[in-house]
Amino acid sequence: MHPITRYFTPVLHRPCTPVTTFDDDLVQLVADMFASMDAADGVGLAANQIGVDARVFVVDCPDAETESTGENVVAHVVNPVLHLPTGRKRRLDLDGEGCLSVPGEYADLARPDTAEVRGVDVHGDPVRIVGTGLLARCLQHESDHLDGVVYVDRLPAEERAEILEAAGLRAPA
Repeated sequence: MHPITRYFTPVLHRPCTPVTTFDDDLVQLVADMFASMDAADGVGLAANQIGVDARVFVVDCPDAETESTGENVVAHVVNPVLHLPTGRKRRLDLDGEGCLSVPGEYADLARPDTAEVRGVDVHGDPVRIVGTGLLARCLQHESDHLDGVVYVDRLPAEERAEILEAAGLRAPA
């Protein structure tokens, strides 16, 4: 288990490095990420949220299609590529969003209501996750992290500043 990095930590604000080595260290990283996410009561976690510069995320999150059954999608993706609907297929969902790196604070943020991520697993085998509802939001949120974007970066500057202050986060001097 690792501590969660907070907003203003440099590794959160730059694109992560693609993974090129698929070995026991990568398997351990994914295990550590799941443990860290579970300990923090999260539904998703990107590697840079535990200070690791690698394009990897994990999720343990309900999909709108399976939410009533209580089953979550539990998965990891290495080197994910996010695909979002376009044109008439694109519908936005305005809902509250939070982040372990901005603890305790939430803001309404519009995101497409469906999302797909393609990448590979720790062995280099193809992975494809299609999500709706909270899972779609989670796939987008974690993909953003790997691109150096935290959800509050998508908010107006004044709202972002209020949320960061409420979370007790300040830019280093």
